[in-house]
Amino acid sequence: MLNNLQGTKETYRFPKNFWWGSAASGPQTEGASQCDGRKPSIWDYWFSVEPGCFYNEVGPEHTSDFYHRYKQDIKLMKETGHNSFRTSIQWSRLIPDGIGQVNQKAVDFYNNVIDELIANDIEPFLNLYHFDMPMCMQEKGGWESREVIEAYVKFAENCFQLLGDRVKYWFTFNEPIVPVEAGYLYDLHYPRVVDFKRGAQVAHHTIVAHAKAVEVFKKLNIDGKIGIILNLTPSYPRCLDAVDVKAAHIADLFFNRSFLDPVTKGEYPKELIDILRERELLPNVEAEDLSVIKNNPIDILGVNYYQPRRVKAKESPVPEDETFMSEHLFDPYIMPGRKVNPHRGWEICEEVIYDIMIDLRDHYENIPFFISENGMGVEGEEKFRNDEGYIEDDYRIEFIQEHLKWVHKGIGEGANCLGYHLWTFMDNWSWTNAYKNRYGLVEVDLNNNLKRTIKKSGKWYKEVSQNNGF
Repeated sequence: MLNNLQGTKETYRFPKNFWWGSAASGPQTEGASQCDGRKPSIWDYWFSVEPGCFYNEVGPEHTSDFYHRYKQDIKLMKETGHNSFRTSIQWSRLIPDGIGQVNQKAVDFYNNVIDELIANDIEPFLNLYHFDMPMCMQEKGGWESREVIEAYVKFAENCFQLLGDRVKYWFTFNEPIVPVEAGYLYDLHYPRVVDFKRGAQVAHHTIVAHAKAVEVFKKLNIDGKIGIILNLTPSYPRCLDAVDVKAAHIADLFFNRSFLDPVTKGEYPKELIDILRERELLPNVEAEDLSVIKNNPIDILGVNYYQPRRVKAKESPVPEDETFMSEHLFDPYIMPGRKVNPHRGWEICEEVIYDIMIDLRDHYENIPFFISENGMGVEGEEKFRNDEGYIEDDYRIEFIQEHLKWVHKGIGEGANCLGYHLWTFMDNWSWTNAYKNRYGLVEVDLNNNLKRTIKKSGKWYKEVSQNNGF
């Protein structure tokens, strides 16, 4: 497929010092969940009580063992063209009780990883929270609790002080809307609450925690940049009728601007506040919350993009006694003829990444950003293994290439995009889906001692990085 792409004679070159790399997270790759002082996160606890909620009952202890194999893995990053790599620090490893004593073995591990990355000319990007609340903090209420906000800020301060001499790019949260949606609205993740008002409180407290961590970072005078990573999912109307356009605007308020506006502009969208006030769903806000949000905008934004959201005007009334959900204000719309990843069920629409870039250019003061996740999950990839023993994932190469063409166009039109990180470096454990879908440039063979093998896409990605384009 790669050699048969028609009409792609054009050369795509990217700016000097463009970041080529990938993203991962501590809880999805490290393993060693009961090793060297780490204590349970909500994922460890949930798996212990409801293993049937996880694909093939594979839990978070069965990850790709980065904790013990990081040197080998970083060598493979080098071999796949990485000049940058994002992962996350596990709060439950660094401060096992959520507050108090720092775990020196965790400090040693993260120091070693950072040093190994730098020794291989790979810029470390560190994220502080990737869905992995320590269970001891969830028992205090998780993000519903002000006490947990303060504990998180102390955790962040420890990370900055311990590692900030070498790490120049910091991120407070990855996709903070996901724990809201999955944990407090749609019954997908622990704590499996279905309550919009509690979800709104979790969202607000997360943004306050983010802003307070940014404030601490600035006060410490760390030589670096701090931001947040948001999954931006643009909302498109079924057609240009006013009712459909309004439906898409409302969806955008809930799923994009609810987090994007406060972290960049320092305030929530007024229309979103009005919608929630009218329904008595506004979270409790303390006196200094809005000023700390206002005074601590981010330096840099990470943009995760996978698929668009398509909506239409609501077609039937919602029963009066039904608990409020944002979907009471619009209906999902499946566009005829759309391109779909059949393994994940997600629409593939590459040009949306360009729309995001132009929106940031025009409506968010052209903030510096990078594509922090973009990728394709495929089930049963072993069927694409060739005679030489590696997976020929031409579909992944095409997926990346077609997205990068639109990234290139956005950069050419002035969008301030600094890099592209694929999800993900190596096949990893993915929450309740476990290993159902594979995303990596590198295969992890679960049946052969977690053996790593670079896929065709990994070899191709190295060429792209070396040529700074294709």
